[in-house]
Amino acid sequence: MADSPKWLKIVVAGFVTGTIMFALTGRERDAAAPRQAAATPKRLDIPSLDLKAPLMKLGLSDDGEVELPPFEKPATAGWFDQSVVPGDSGASVIIGHVDTKTAPAVFYRLRDVKKGAVIKVLRSDGKVASYKVDSIEQVAKDRFPAERVYIDDGLRLITCGGTFDRKTHEYVDNIIVYASHLST
Repeated sequence: MADSPKWLKIVVAGFVTGTIMFALTGRERDAAAPRQAAATPKRLDIPSLDLKAPLMKLGLSDDGEVELPPFEKPATAGWFDQSVVPGDSGASVIIGHVDTKTAPAVFYRLRDVKKGAVIKVLRSDGKVASYKVDSIEQVAKDRFPAERVYIDDGLRLITCGGTFDRKTHEYVDNIIVYASHLST
């Protein structure tokens, strides 16, 4: 470029400077732009049980346990927000109570769901994630299959079941429904 005319050096310098400025301001603009919120599950439908339930987000409690939906909302189930959004690849976990002190709750009939039944989850982005029940398991709480529930691909519905222990005021087992993804 030493032999180039002076005007060519100015044009090239201007082009390079303009390109750099555009790239920098474009990145700043992209970084400042609000990001679209990820979809969240809004409603659970299990047609064979005639169940339609709103979903709330559940996180971890201070002691590291998965939160449960409040007993004051017995008809509401909860999606564990550290699992994937239903319809996405990975394990998605929804938890609900079987009953309260006075009445049945959202998953009272969950133990009655049959293999092959369809489960649908309506998402905030308008998509519906559909699943087919693969199996239903009743397992002692002290033998909870965490890896199968929280790591393996598919939808997991969890509630209490088995015998009610009056001393601890808890059921001794969990009912777990395992379902595989059909479509979004």
